[in-house]
Amino acid sequence: MRASRLLSLLLLLQNRGRMTAAELAAELEVSVRTVYRDVEALGAAGVPVYGEAGHAGGYALLDGYRTRLTGLTAPEAEALFLAGLPGPAAELGLGSVLAAAELKLQAALPPESGEQGRRIRERFLLDAPGWYREADEVPYLPMVADAVWRRRALRVRYRRWQAPQEVERRIEPYGIVLKAGRWYTVAGADGEPRTYRIGQILSLEQLDEHFTPPTGFDLAQHWREHSTRLQERLWQGEAEIRVSPAGVDRLEGFAAQAVVEGVRRGTVERDGWRRAVIPVESLEHAELQMLRLGPEVEVIAPLELRDRLAATIASMARLYV
Repeated sequence: MRASRLLSLLLLLQNRGRMTAAELAAELEVSVRTVYRDVEALGAAGVPVYGEAGHAGGYALLDGYRTRLTGLTAPEAEALFLAGLPGPAAELGLGSVLAAAELKLQAALPPESGEQGRRIRERFLLDAPGWYREADEVPYLPMVADAVWRRRALRVRYRRWQAPQEVERRIEPYGIVLKAGRWYTVAGADGEPRTYRIGQILSLEQLDEHFTPPTGFDLAQHWREHSTRLQERLWQGEAEIRVSPAGVDRLEGFAAQAVVEGVRRGTVERDGWRRAVIPVESLEHAELQMLRLGPEVEVIAPLELRDRLAATIASMARLYV
């Protein structure tokens, strides 16, 4: 256990440079006193690690020192093979880079680990796009990715849903997110981070202007907060329904998680049907979802939704009389 921790400490210093004892302790989930002992152990083993006191101090390795020891365990190597997404990597223009990296990883591993990596790629496939829709066409994705890496501003012509549908924007792309087969860039525009779907970019020009993301900007945290706000804006009202056991099973196959959870929190009645209150985006969207359940659901409220369903069902029935 300690040997693994010592290796982790060494690799942290090698990959990140100077770090304080407190930073190392937080990364390794140990006490600062343990970090002191581990640094002493590395020095005794001949690793050229040194410490400097003061505000800008910390531990570091002598310039030019790098270890060839990676210490990859078999499960860690397997995780790396699983993490290699050939489809997204190719879209980002990194397909050949990923292939070369995997070859080097296999060459560096013991034969049994390399064989395990091959079996993983044969038996596991990560498919990012959702069902019933194709992934985005993203011809400008490599250029956006290049701008993200190089911190270069972009001028884009962009298609959006509201009028005017085509707009031109100067954006500063902070990062890229792949969500359910859709590529997005979180970019600074008009002084604040905004989200743009890369598949909606109609034209793109990389500007000769560098930018610096806002201090403390964290892409993962921003995306979580953005997703939460989007969900909160999505639900415009509620509907009370009764749904059969078969309807519950069918609903779980296509409805949003918030709707499914609302049904699960409902009360089971004597006939086995479940009465629940669910969130709805709009009357139009709720009507379409209820029609997909057919006779396995009854809308109790609101009355406007009941009336819309009754009118639609009556119109459908007239077509088959």
